[in-house]
Amino acid sequence: MKLKQIQDLFVREGIKEDPRGINEVDLDLLKRKQDYDALSKEKKEKFDIESLENPYYDSRILNGDKETEVKTVMVGIDIETPEILLAKQLINSGKKIDLVIAHHPEGYAYATFHNVLAMQSDILNKMGIPINISEKLLSPRIKEVHRSVMPQNNERVFDAAKLLDVNLMTAHTVADNHVASFLQREIDALSPRYLKDITAFLNKQPEYKHSADVAIPPVILLGSDDSRCGKVFVDMTGGTEGPVEVFEKLSAAGIGTLICMHLSKNAVKEAEKYNLNVVLAGHIASDNLGLNLLLDKLEKAHGKLDFIEASGFRRFRRTAE
Repeated sequence: MKLKQIQDLFVREGIKEDPRGINEVDLDLLKRKQDYDALSKEKKEKFDIESLENPYYDSRILNGDKETEVKTVMVGIDIETPEILLAKQLINSGKKIDLVIAHHPEGYAYATFHNVLAMQSDILNKMGIPINISEKLLSPRIKEVHRSVMPQNNERVFDAAKLLDVNLMTAHTVADNHVASFLQREIDALSPRYLKDITAFLNKQPEYKHSADVAIPPVILLGSDDSRCGKVFVDMTGGTEGPVEVFEKLSAAGIGTLICMHLSKNAVKEAEKYNLNVVLAGHIASDNLGLNLLLDKLEKAHGKLDFIEASGFRRFRRTAE
């Protein structure tokens, strides 16, 4: 398969699994097109044209010819300069690596990923928070994340890949959409009564089982095994953790339990303040689940790939799906 086919499928399937729904994604892309059409010629020349078809700024090809044939892929949760050097060392040792896929964004994909946070407004709206409130809650957080990214040396990993002639792409929100939608569907179908029902379900998934085997199992952070779940919200996509003020609104909207990858100290305090149950599924395990679901679709569409597992990634295929 070609590098372009991989990117096209990642974006297409990321849209299909977007928790906002395909209609909202289409409306988002339509607005971008309208905004682009209204720009002056000078500003159009600087516009990110790919964003008119790819709504996920954090999921991009960073280095490599789109026509490159790909058969062997090194995949890692975090790909930074050491991992690029590792890939090159493996290549120099005779191991063929056609592409490196990073989950967490780097380079341009990191510098612009604050734009992805806006999708959280629509996700929260689906959970019962009015859109005017969710947008106002997210606006300061988006600016905060943007400010935190601006002083970073964002091109380090890109430069390493370019200098060492290593093909590199990122697959962040396109994968996170998969884990969020998959878990929400499965949990809704399960209709768990107690929190222990949720952790039991998670521990049946190979990614969470592997994580438990290396001492990082899913945990009940707020609540107990026998706490009633109520309405469950799987919150695992949209760039990064949202504003702490959202927990009051989620509680008021009838959410009883959150399933998250991770949660900051301040967020935990707010969730506890508003009597929410919280299950931490695990960060790296959840990232693995999203990537594996996405890679299953890639292999189904374009054939098997050889995988080199690196930087916390483990390939688990769901052949029955």
